[in-house]
Amino acid sequence: MRRTIIGLLTGLTVIAATSCGSSSSGDGWKLAWEENFESEKIDDTVWSKTLRGGADWAKTQSHDERCFAFRDGNLVLRGIVNDDLEADTSAYLCGGLFTKGKKEFAPGRIEVRAKLQAARGAWPAIWLLPYDGKKWPNDGEIDIMERLNHDGFVYQTVHSHYTYNLKNTTNPPSTDTIAINADDFNVYGADIYRDSIVFHVNGKRNFAYVRKAELADSLEQYPFYQSYYLLIDMQLGGKWVGEVDPAELPVEMEVDWVKYYVKE
Repeated sequence: MRRTIIGLLTGLTVIAATSCGSSSSGDGWKLAWEENFESEKIDDTVWSKTLRGGADWAKTQSHDERCFAFRDGNLVLRGIVNDDLEADTSAYLCGGLFTKGKKEFAPGRIEVRAKLQAARGAWPAIWLLPYDGKKWPNDGEIDIMERLNHDGFVYQTVHSHYTYNLKNTTNPPSTDTIAINADDFNVYGADIYRDSIVFHVNGKRNFAYVRKAELADSLEQYPFYQSYYLLIDMQLGGKWVGEVDPAELPVEMEVDWVKYYVKE
């Protein structure tokens, strides 16, 4: 979106519940990299600002400096009303970062601690795409967190040729929701194994998407054991989330840290 893959144990992992921080202490995961934004600047050796695109999620992505800020050592990504339609024809502008071409993550655990403001039409997301991917959705997509509007829960989802093109979303289930602390920080995570992806929030296991060994390889049901790049976006509007209410803007996504673990 493949590099040398770090070997991991397989199987379904039950995550021990924690209240606020990382869920990885004492359960066999070793911290391999973190970004805590304490420098209060975007490290351009790791991150790029998300590009405008034709997909619903990308139509409002912008490099406008007002969409990016820091507060108390946290990254702030904003969605705002565009007040200069001559400079940019999009009605709304949003900030996002991604690591493609700069930082890749072999299969392991990714966790992001973030606080999400609510607004009609707000669609913040934390997700993974294959680092050397060539064709979507065949190469796979892992959505660690998507929140819509004022929901008190988030979606965690996988996409592939099997789930998206062939519409096999129930065998096994490819998405589920889990409640969040709507007005506070939450830790969103996913663990990638050879035969499953385990999703969790605040250390609480949500669900696992499992490789079905009996399915033919041509169905591309489990393309997920590979290296990824990370995307963290404030997003506004689209067919799924619905119309934006400009009276509820600006809206923010505040990111405390990103942590990447491998199995010890």
